[in-house]
Amino acid sequence: MQYREFGNTKVKISALGLGTMRLPMITKDDKKIIDEENAIAIVRKAYEKGVNYFDTAYFYLDGLSEGLLGRALKGIRDKVYVSTKFPYWGKTEKSDYRRILEDQLKKLDTDYIDFYHFHGISKTGYEDTILKNGYIEEAVKAKNEGLIRHISFSFHDKPEVLKEMVDTGYFETLLCQYNFLDRSNEEAMAYAKSKGLGIVVMGPVAGGRIAGMTIDVTQKSGIDAKSNSELALRFVLANPNVDCALSGMGSVQMVEENAVVAARADEALSQKEKVALEKLLADMKRLSELYCTGCDYCKPCPHGVNISYIFSMMNNYRVYGLKDYAINNYNRIGMENGPEGEKADKCVECGICETKCPQKIEIIKQLKECREVFG
Repeated sequence: MQYREFGNTKVKISALGLGTMRLPMITKDDKKIIDEENAIAIVRKAYEKGVNYFDTAYFYLDGLSEGLLGRALKGIRDKVYVSTKFPYWGKTEKSDYRRILEDQLKKLDTDYIDFYHFHGISKTGYEDTILKNGYIEEAVKAKNEGLIRHISFSFHDKPEVLKEMVDTGYFETLLCQYNFLDRSNEEAMAYAKSKGLGIVVMGPVAGGRIAGMTIDVTQKSGIDAKSNSELALRFVLANPNVDCALSGMGSVQMVEENAVVAARADEALSQKEKVALEKLLADMKRLSELYCTGCDYCKPCPHGVNISYIFSMMNNYRVYGLKDYAINNYNRIGMENGPEGEKADKCVECGICETKCPQKIEIIKQLKECREVFG
């Protein structure tokens, strides 16, 4: 296992981290519970392979994840680093911070948490809840008391907001999304690194989407890798601004496979391989933009057709080979908690959208193709 300096924390963490959101679950007496034996085996195998960074959260696995991790790390707690998160959203009282933190300490069966994140921080959440309720002061107090070692944040907002969070000066490490399908945080990560923050990335294989690609990226790029998933992990680890790739490994086999890659993290991709992969990704991006750049000038459609979203799913299907992902997300259009608007079958071919498209895309024709592909 390779180990990297974790920003200015004076800690070295493993290049591969274990995320506990995807540990195996089973149904017992009509209730979902963690498959304890297999889940503990996964955690222990990760430790055996050199992983020393373990991540969980208050609500993972229906609130059972922290307790499982505490049991799995029994006897080795002082040899690893534990990361969990404070779910600040919806909270109104300053006392909520300490109340939840103490509950997590009990679940994890530990006296302290190494990296305590504000979970899924956003600009509005930071300003309207975290600052307003005095949670930063509570975090500093908890750190001074030794209940937490480092103040961190996990992130799902826009890259410019990530930079703003870094510039507050409160945070020592961050956790954000990054993979070769989603590089939106790349520049902001470099900025955070320059300011001394430790960086862990989640979703190195895009939540399993890369594994489900029907396009063989390894073959197209000419890079010798066993699978798209291996190449995706190597891509993340090749970024000098990444300290740890956090993977939600659901089996001992996955741990063993990823540990092999992480063992040679410092030489994850050669310069020639980086260039080849960069070229392929750039070509794929150009292909997708020939279809639609997502500018939304075509909106609003008089009949509510979500044109750009439909086309983005077609890009995922046709250009990136994410067929199951594209079909499932297309079918969620108009559903509760799904993308707004209507599917392609609501197009009446009025042509208004085509008069506004700067790319001069034959939108009506393309929507017909989408309807045929997605049903």
